[in-house]
Amino acid sequence: MTRIVSKKLRDSARGQDCTLRLDGCRHDSETVVLCHLPVGMNGIGMKSPDLFAVFGCDHCHSVIDGRARGHYDARDLLRALAETQMKWVQMGLITIKGAA
Repeated sequence: MTRIVSKKLRDSARGQDCTLRLDGCRHDSETVVLCHLPVGMNGIGMKSPDLFAVFGCDHCHSVIDGRARGHYDARDLLRALAETQMKWVQMGLITIKGAA
């Protein structure tokens, strides 16, 4: 597995809206960080690559990490990932060769 760690992607979460928006979401941009998704590319002490992460408030982050009770499914993660990656395209942090 290719390890992708990007300070720019991690820092980009600061001040953003939570893209997870799970039940109980705080909707507080002051607590948003880059949340690594549980996509089967991790282990003890490992996180998925930064490319597979979303903007999440403290509550939503705790739910996907298993530190807080809550429910989510793959659709929640996929929606949040799509929104986060489109935001990165708008910020110029992800570029697509040949895209108009």
